[in-house]
Amino acid sequence: MKKTIYSWLKILLGCAITAVGFVFFINPYGIVPGGVYGASIVLQHLFPSIQVGTFGYILDIPLLTLSVLLLGAKIGSRTIVAALTTPFIMNAIEWIAYPNEEALQALDPSLLLGGALDLSNHLIIATVIGAVVIGFGCGLIVLQQATSGGSDIVAMILQKYCHLRFSRAIMLVDGVVVLFGLIVIGFGIGSDTPSTEPTIYLSLYSLVAIFVTSRVLAFVINGPKNDKLMFVISEKHLPDLREYIIKDLDRTATYIKSSGLYTGNDKEMLFLVVSYKEVENLKLKIKQADPAAFVVVTDAYDTYGEGWKPLPSSRNDINPE
Repeated sequence: MKKTIYSWLKILLGCAITAVGFVFFINPYGIVPGGVYGASIVLQHLFPSIQVGTFGYILDIPLLTLSVLLLGAKIGSRTIVAALTTPFIMNAIEWIAYPNEEALQALDPSLLLGGALDLSNHLIIATVIGAVVIGFGCGLIVLQQATSGGSDIVAMILQKYCHLRFSRAIMLVDGVVVLFGLIVIGFGIGSDTPSTEPTIYLSLYSLVAIFVTSRVLAFVINGPKNDKLMFVISEKHLPDLREYIIKDLDRTATYIKSSGLYTGNDKEMLFLVVSYKEVENLKLKIKQADPAAFVVVTDAYDTYGEGWKPLPSSRNDINPE
């Protein structure tokens, strides 16, 4: 029961953090970070009387319905809660953060929190901070096996019916949203007050936001990914090295019988995965055991199994890569 409660609390916390990232660092500056909320920011510039979070509802609910009709997907309760909670919190924060209806409709950053958080002259800072906060919030949601709906549903539909790779479909969807934002916000279509920033800048800020958000999201879900894969090949038996790996490092390795292609001599090969902090000490131990050993160290993209991450339990497990 505690685990379930903590999981739901993390989803709500992730929704709140995501909403904060949009309200304080993205929405007021016309930055369009792709996805449903990027499209919502653009639509809010066309219809300022409707809040960004409300447009999130308008877009998310039909997309969730489409995922059931076209993909046959079973929408979990966590995804439904996340998709409906984030825009609600976003609207609530906006009502608190802006002093009046006019400032809220204009999303005027000079009036946001009484002007205490106006980053109009530091848009790259607003972009990066907003993207980091949103990526972290979304990561918390995804770690609990939920999503906030949105553009990933469109990407899955394109993947199924247009035979596009999912990553390319996401790129296409986000690209269309950014282009939409460039036309509406950058060129001032539908607005009497076009942006004072050069239009190309708005597109670049949006692309930076998309990239940073995706990297932070991947980091939160997968960790730093700095495990190292090591091959140790020696003509000697290495009992001291084996003992060091098992007892001191508290790890295991795979022993593989091998032979040299040129000499034909029997060799001993150890295959193991260690953290990057353990590599240097392990290399010193290898040198003590056999200075002539052949050692290969390379990055381990992902590591699953005992002592590492558990293997995904179902197709619903999410990997942002």
